[in-house]
Amino acid sequence: MNYEQMSNNKLQLTGTILQDPVYSHEVCGEEFYESKLSVPRLSGQEDLIPITVSERLLARGEVKVGEKISVCGQFRSYNKLEGERSRLLLTAFVREILPPDEGINPNTIEIIGYICKPPVYRTTPFKREICDVLLAVNRAYNKSDYIPCIMWGRNARFIKDMPVGERLWVTGRVQSRVYTKCLGENVSEERVAYEVSVAKILVGDRIEEELCVEKNNEYYS
Repeated sequence: MNYEQMSNNKLQLTGTILQDPVYSHEVCGEEFYESKLSVPRLSGQEDLIPITVSERLLARGEVKVGEKISVCGQFRSYNKLEGERSRLLLTAFVREILPPDEGINPNTIEIIGYICKPPVYRTTPFKREICDVLLAVNRAYNKSDYIPCIMWGRNARFIKDMPVGERLWVTGRVQSRVYTKCLGENVSEERVAYEVSVAKILVGDRIEEELCVEKNNEYYS
């Protein structure tokens, strides 16, 4: 994986493990397991974020119910077949497990991707402006992750008319949100959506300038 593929999707979470790891899948003889991390917000609420961890990291014994940990990795997507339809699922893919650090933000993400659907702009009954954007983020082996992002206020106004294919760098946090899915007449189901709540956006040449600064800082650090 080259520098760009490493730098275009960076995630760090600190929280408490909510469930024992459950086997998910195997790649090239390496097993991966799923768990869930409770990540606190400043408001006192919490985001419940699914995480995917290699058996090689689990061997250290840090991923167990009630344990507080920090994880670094990437926010990834995959499609899961449900009957005849495909559903986009998201997970925090863990590359490293660290001791929890109370001095850092418990939920940060930076992604660089391309708008792959027209942004959806709307206002709430309380006149709050919101814009939903789906970003395609390149990964190794010609794969891509499709990451839902939500912008607020002036960021929503700024992004609402951006064309498909525009390249964005966004920073913010991963959040979980409960919603009700209508499955048919008088039938509904409660589900959880995961998305990036965006705090900052860079577009075009500003991205290259920021990448150059970041790369130089890493070189001299």
